Amino acid sequence: MTAMTRQDTPVAIEGDGVEVRTHEIGGDLSVGFVRLPQGADLRPAVKGLPDDLCPCPHWGYMLKGRLKMATKDGEEVYEAGQAFYWPTGHAPVALEDCEYVDFSPTDAFLSVIKHIAAQG
Repeated sequence: MTAMTRQDTPVAIEGDGVEVRTHEIGGDLSVGFVRLPQGADLRPAVKGLPDDLCPCPHWGYMLKGRLKMATKDGEEVYEAGQAFYWPTGHAPVALEDCEYVDFSPTDAFLSVIKHIAAQG
């Protein structure tokens, strides 16, 4: 078994108030600790990925704030206290300062992180 805290998890993306920390926790699964400041819009960062949206599924829990998830079929809002599943094809926009923890397939998540990091 593996237990992780945000502080124990290496930073993968950092800048403009955005912080993504990720670590493989076993098999092909990684944990991500994400902070997005109000107004952060990751749609430009995922341009160039399939459908210009994140192709990695995520399962997680909103710790703080409100987040709009843009998809090709519309938008949905998530808020603190909610568990979520985001299938492939999404891009987050922070409506408030947000924090969430998610679990994702390692290879798909790392591919998205590398793409976003290359945009900066």
